[in-house]
Amino acid sequence: MKFCTFSAHKLGAMIYKNFYSEVGKLLYAIAKADGTITNEEITAIHQLVLKDLVPLESSTDEFGTDSAFYVEMEFDYLNENMQDPDVAFDSFVDYIEEHSSAFDDKMRSAVFNVAQRLTQSFHETNIKDHYMIEKLKTVLDLNVPKENA
Repeated sequence: MKFCTFSAHKLGAMIYKNFYSEVGKLLYAIAKADGTITNEEITAIHQLVLKDLVPLESSTDEFGTDSAFYVEMEFDYLNENMQDPDVAFDSFVDYIEEHSSAFDDKMRSAVFNVAQRLTQSFHETNIKDHYMIEKLKTVLDLNVPKENA
């Protein structure tokens, strides 16, 4: 599956680093929804970033780091500091609302697909994961079919 390229004309006023940090918060919230983050989830996030996001991103920070790696950096920070997943999710929601005009349908779908793939990467989606995905659909204003329960 290909994701859209998060290019300057789509992100507008958003800063790449901030965008990817917020995606890291989203993935942390989903991974932590059941109360624990497994090694499988950490590996899945690394693979999603490395294989799906990095190849599509051309922006780098002042040190030459691909901006997509900020997903992992933020996730690792939150995980190491045992942050509340609801606070992380709310931060992502606030960011989406603040920059809603910069999120086209392709970008919304790409964020949703990465999140959904994380929930499906190592086990069947549990009730808490399912709730987070359904909430994400609402936040992103997506009309995608409900996941098979």
